[in-house]
Amino acid sequence: MLVSSLVEASEDGAAMIVEGERDEKSLRDLGVEGPIVRAARRPALDVAEEAAREFDVVIVLTDWDRTGEELARKMERHLQGTGARVDLETRKRLKRMVRREIKDVESLSRFVERVRTNICPKELP
Repeated sequence: MLVSSLVEASEDGAAMIVEGERDEKSLRDLGVEGPIVRAARRPALDVAEEAAREFDVVIVLTDWDRTGEELARKMERHLQGTGARVDLETRKRLKRMVRREIKDVESLSRFVERVRTNICPKELP
């Protein structure tokens, strides 16, 4: 499942770029223990440079609203050519999977919990 691949990537040292503190908490609640870089109230270029300097793999996990879309595009632009491997595909897959249910990363842990308990409790870890 997509969430377990996030946890695995985190265990392997990939950094996640999120917008804010609640997004980070949601990922922590899902079991992501690795590095998370918050982009809120910081220039996108600074966030991208920091992430690229410190991590080989960067997963951009911004919300799928207009602000999150814009920030994801900026991160992609700024991270290109830094040598870091940039993963935007995970965000796109999450967005497709939950678009009608939730609109942001901070709601992801509650969504996954709801799916686990109500829809297919035996299929999800």
